[in-house]
Amino acid sequence: MSHAELTLDEVGVAGEERPYGFKSKKLVMWLFIIADGATFGAILFAYGYIRVGSADWSRPFAFIPTIRNGIVMTFVLLTSSLTMLAAVRAAATGRVGMAVRWLGATILLGAAFAALHLREWFAMIAGGWSLSRNPMGGSPLFGAAFFGITGLHLLHVITGVVAISVVTILFRRGRLDASYIETTGLYWHFVDLVWMFVFPLVYLMNAR
Repeated sequence: MSHAELTLDEVGVAGEERPYGFKSKKLVMWLFIIADGATFGAILFAYGYIRVGSADWSRPFAFIPTIRNGIVMTFVLLTSSLTMLAAVRAAATGRVGMAVRWLGATILLGAAFAALHLREWFAMIAGGWSLSRNPMGGSPLFGAAFFGITGLHLLHVITGVVAISVVTILFRRGRLDASYIETTGLYWHFVDLVWMFVFPLVYLMNAR
C-alpha cells in the first residue's frame, strides 16, 4: 500500500504513519494517562508525607456512614469498569445497540458515584469541615488534603461521564468508530485505578 492510500486511522496527525504501531489517539491517551498518573502519584506522596509529619492528624471516619459509603462507591466504580469493558467488546464486534446500552450503564454508574461523593462532601461541610477548618481540633491540613485529593478525582469522574456521553451519542449516529470507545475506556479504567489508591489511603487509613 502506498503512502497516499493510507487511511486516516493509519496515519498520524501530521500525516506520518502511526508511531510504534499505535493509533494516534490511543498513543495520545496513553501519554495523558502517564502524565496524569504522575500527577496523582506526586499528590498522594505529598499527602502521605504531611500525614506522617503531623502529630495531631485527625482520624474522623467511622464505618457508618463514611467508610460504608466509600465501599459502596468503590463497588459502583469497579462495576462501571466492567460495563465499559463490555461496551468496548460489543463495539469491536459491531454490536452497536449492545455497545450503546453498556455505555449507558457506565454513564449511570459514573453519575451514581459522583452523586454519592457529593452527598458525602455536603455532609462533611455541614459538620464543619472545610479546606482550612477541622472541627475535631486537629491539623487543618486534613480538610485541604481530603477535599483536594477527592475533588481532583471527582473532577476526573465527571469529565469521564461527559466524555463517554458524547462518544456514545456520536457512535450511535455512526460518526465515530469502535476505536474511540476503546480509547475512552482507557481513560475510564485509569480513573477507576486511581480510586483504588485514594480509597485506602484517604479513607481506610483515616478510620477510627
